[in-house]
Amino acid sequence: MASTFTSAAQMLLFLSIFFLAGEVVSLKFNIHRRFSDSIKGILNSDGLLEKHTPGYYAAMVHRDRLLHARRLATSKSETPLTFSYDNHTYRYGGLGDFYYANISVGTPELGFLVALDTGSDLSWLPCECSKCHTSVGTSDGEDITLNHYSPNASTTSRSVACSNSLCELADQCPSNKSSCPYKIHDASPNTSSSGYLVEDILHLATNDSQSKPVDAKITFGCGKVQTGIFSSIAINGLLGLGMGKISVPSLLASQDLTPDSFSMCFGYDGYGNIDFGDIGPSDQRETSLNPHSSSYNVTIIQITVAGKPNNVEFTTIFDSGFSYTYLSDPIYTLVTQNIDAAMELDRAIFDSDYPFEYCYQLSLGTHFQQPHLNFTMDSGYIFGVVSMFVAIPTDDKGGHAICLTIAKSTDINLFGLNFMAGHRIVFNREKMVLGWNEVNCFDNGADNSPPSNSPPADAPSPSGHSPPAPSTTRTSNSTQLSPGIGTGDATQLNPLACLSVVLLAILSVV
Repeated sequence: MASTFTSAAQMLLFLSIFFLAGEVVSLKFNIHRRFSDSIKGILNSDGLLEKHTPGYYAAMVHRDRLLHARRLATSKSETPLTFSYDNHTYRYGGLGDFYYANISVGTPELGFLVALDTGSDLSWLPCECSKCHTSVGTSDGEDITLNHYSPNASTTSRSVACSNSLCELADQCPSNKSSCPYKIHDASPNTSSSGYLVEDILHLATNDSQSKPVDAKITFGCGKVQTGIFSSIAINGLLGLGMGKISVPSLLASQDLTPDSFSMCFGYDGYGNIDFGDIGPSDQRETSLNPHSSSYNVTIIQITVAGKPNNVEFTTIFDSGFSYTYLSDPIYTLVTQNIDAAMELDRAIFDSDYPFEYCYQLSLGTHFQQPHLNFTMDSGYIFGVVSMFVAIPTDDKGGHAICLTIAKSTDINLFGLNFMAGHRIVFNREKMVLGWNEVNCFDNGADNSPPSNSPPADAPSPSGHSPPAPSTTRTSNSTQLSPGIGTGDATQLNPLACLSVVLLAILSVV
C-alpha cells in the first residue's frame, strides 16, 4: 500500500460471478460492479460486508488506497461491435464498487467475468493454476463453476515468443523462441499476477440486426499465480484498458478493427456499457489529455461549489479502478469545506477508521438537495458531478447519515467511479482527449431499458448490524437549501440524480 494514503479498515472481498460471453469499430459489452445487493441475492452472502455501513465504505476506500500508485459514435466502419450476447451492463454493488465485463475468449468459446481497469495495461485470465478459484457458491447452496483458460484447450491459442515486441521480460528468457514470461505487481501488499503471455481470439459481433461475428486477436497473460487482492477482486481475470500498447484498446486499434478510442457509460441504476472504437458524439464536452502522463490525466482550472467559483490549477486522473474520489490539499480542503458550508444538516462523526470526513445526519422523510459541484477543464468545458454522497444506517431505528465520498490524499488527485456516475466518458487516445456527456446509458437507440432478466435494483440496507449512532457536532450556517444537481444543458439525467428526494429514495440508488 502506498504511503500517501492513511490506513483504513482491512478489506475482505469475495468476488463471485456468472459469465457470458467482436471487423471494425466500436464494441460494447457487459460491465458489473463488485459488492452489489443483486449479487448478494444470487450468491451466498456469508463473509460479504454489509452495504451502507461504515465498514463497507471503509473497505472500498481501503481497496482504492491499495491500488494507489499503479497507476457511440463514428468509426472506421458504420457498424459498431459488441460482445456476442448483448450490450447491457450491470453493477454488482454488494460485492464492491467496481465494474466487470462478460467476455468470451478462445475456440471453443469460454466465458469469463473480468474486472475492468483503466489503470492497467495487461489483461490476464486464470490459467493453469492450482490455487485459482474454481467456483462460487449460490444462496441456494449450489456452486457456479468459474472457467479457467487453457492454451492447450483452445485451437486458436498461440504462444508469444520472447522476441515479440510486447514481451517486457525478454531479458529473463533463455532464448528468443521461449514463451514470454510476465509478472505484474500491484501497489497493494503482496499483490501480483504472473505466468506467460499468449494470443487468442476475443469474440465480438456487429451491433446490428445481422450480428456478424468478428474475431479480434488479443495478447494477454496466462495467469498461473495470483496473490493478494488479485485473488479476491479479480478471481476470473482482469481487462486492461490503460494507455499501454498491450491494452485491449491498443490491440484493437493496431489491427485497424477500431479507432484508438473507447467509452464507458456509468448509469445511476448500475447499468451501463463499454464501447471500443467510440469517439463520442460531435456535441460532447472535451478536454486534452496531458501528453506526458501514462494515465487518463487532465487539467482543471476552476472549481465551482454551490455557485461559488474558485480559480485553481491542478491535474486529476479518471480511473475506473477506484471506487471513490481522492483529492490532495489545498483542493481537498477547498472542495469539502465549501460543500460543508452549503449543507443544512447536522454533522455526524464516525471513528477514525471511517474514510469519509464529512458526514451528516438525515432523519427519515427529510428532503435533501446536494450542492452543485462543477469542475472547469482547461478547455473551458464543465464537468458536473452528479453523485457524491452515500447513505449509511446509524442505528436500528431508522436513523441514517449521508457522507461525502471524497477522501483525502497527500499527493494525488483522482476521480473515481462515484464522480463518473451519470456520464458516458470517452477515452480518445487517438486525439488525446477525454470526452463526456451526462446521459442515460440506455437512451441511445432502439432499446432504451435494461434487459428483463437483469439483476434487480439495489434494495434498502437491512436495519441490523448497524454501527453506534454518531455524535452531532453542529448545524450548518446555511439558510437556504443548496441548489439541485445539474450542469447547464444536461437534459437526459436520470431523475434520481437530482437527489431532491426522501431518505428511502436515496438508499435505493446508493
